[in-house]
Amino acid sequence: MGEVVGEPDRQSSSSSSSDAGGAAPPRRRPLGVLPLIALIFYDVSGGPFGVEDSVRGGGGPLLSLLGFVLFPAIWSLPEALITAELASSFPENGGYVLWISSAFGPFWGFQEGVWKWVSGTMDNALYPVLFLDYLRGSLPLFALPAARAPALVALTAALTFLNYRGLHLVGLSALALTAFSLSPFVVLALLAAPRLRPARWLAFDPKALDLRTYFNSMFWNLNYWDKASTLAGEVDNPSRSFPRAVFGAVGLVVASYLVPLMAGTGAMAGSSPENWTDGYFAEVGMAIGGPWLRCWIQLAAAMSNMGLFEAEMSSDSFQLLGMSEMGMLPAVFARRSKYGTPTFSILCSATGVILLSCMSFQEIIEFLNFLYALGMLLEFAAFVKLRIKKPDLHRPYKIPVGTVGAVLICIPPTFLILIVMSLASIRTFIVSGSVMVFGALLYFGIEYIKDKTWVSFIPNPVPSENCFGSLPVQIQETHDDASASLLREP
Repeated sequence: MGEVVGEPDRQSSSSSSSDAGGAAPPRRRPLGVLPLIALIFYDVSGGPFGVEDSVRGGGGPLLSLLGFVLFPAIWSLPEALITAELASSFPENGGYVLWISSAFGPFWGFQEGVWKWVSGTMDNALYPVLFLDYLRGSLPLFALPAARAPALVALTAALTFLNYRGLHLVGLSALALTAFSLSPFVVLALLAAPRLRPARWLAFDPKALDLRTYFNSMFWNLNYWDKASTLAGEVDNPSRSFPRAVFGAVGLVVASYLVPLMAGTGAMAGSSPENWTDGYFAEVGMAIGGPWLRCWIQLAAAMSNMGLFEAEMSSDSFQLLGMSEMGMLPAVFARRSKYGTPTFSILCSATGVILLSCMSFQEIIEFLNFLYALGMLLEFAAFVKLRIKKPDLHRPYKIPVGTVGAVLICIPPTFLILIVMSLASIRTFIVSGSVMVFGALLYFGIEYIKDKTWVSFIPNPVPSENCFGSLPVQIQETHDDASASLLREP
């Protein structure tokens, strides 16, 4: 193994990526646990907006409710556990790109970065669309193409500017938006309680079952637990903060799905599965509480999509920054604004969002799910490989299982991933295959221009020796946080 070292000095990477030589370092206020919980919540969920398709695809409430009980156990919890262990072990920007690079080398780390960035940008293209979908019920103007396209561009530009103003501001905004976005569903649940008929939760129409829509909806609404790992270098004491934030977000996400779904499906009489499409919770609010609750849910949905956009944009842009600090991308991707945010990386991600926003909701979900699934297969493999290859790696949080247990943890989510991928359309295979080919060609193209010194790269990239198979072991002479497992028995 490598030499014994301490915590990496993040100030060195900060100064190496400032906008101008000799200029004052950009302001960087670290994220605390609560803002990080809010960002993870928005990376994964943002509330029940968008879960309506799980009722339609599942042929009624039964499979949807079962899915949001079972899928978190077999998918979300393993991914959250793995994220907590690896993000605390590799507390640098770049997240999963660093994990894969350490396990399998820079080529596969770069491919992970390409797949996850394209998937994340596709995901982010959904939120301005959903924002307008919820508003068009009250403002039909946004249903017209002549008004919709300019509104999408203007909305993307405004949200991108907020992201540019600072990650700390984004984290605090996400915290406030979480409380506001979930508040109407607390009221909805209280108003629905006297009208609940539990038998309605058992409704299932096999003829209306659409497995592709169902699995893609469930998978999309419960993935992206690993996205916030790309912000690890911006988090206050990430080795402690990440495990707490990840597990706090798990409970919040599951509750934010189950409570509104149980209230809506249990209180609505004669509601057909076909009615449950994007934005239908506003109609549920109208039926249960009246116009005021419908408007509140629509406004909460709009605000939620702002939070979703901000969280995804932060993760995607800091992923590019992390890859630049690792020497995988040109130095321009690591340049920071005076607010500490990666200016060029944010602009690159925003451009991708605008270009992809013309696609349909279901197309985007299927494409991004497939690419995300590919990346997750690599992450599970890296998790097992690092347990075998680097057993002495400093793990401030460690899942309390051995190597066999680590393999067993990965089996259920891997099985789910293979189901989702097997249901993909031919078009999705073509699009995803094209992205994979593009990623491989881009890697060798960047290596070529690096050798030719045509473009500036960060000299002695951080953490250069850490990324590619020789991560140094960090030894603590005092208390070892790895023994303080969040899952240990009292």
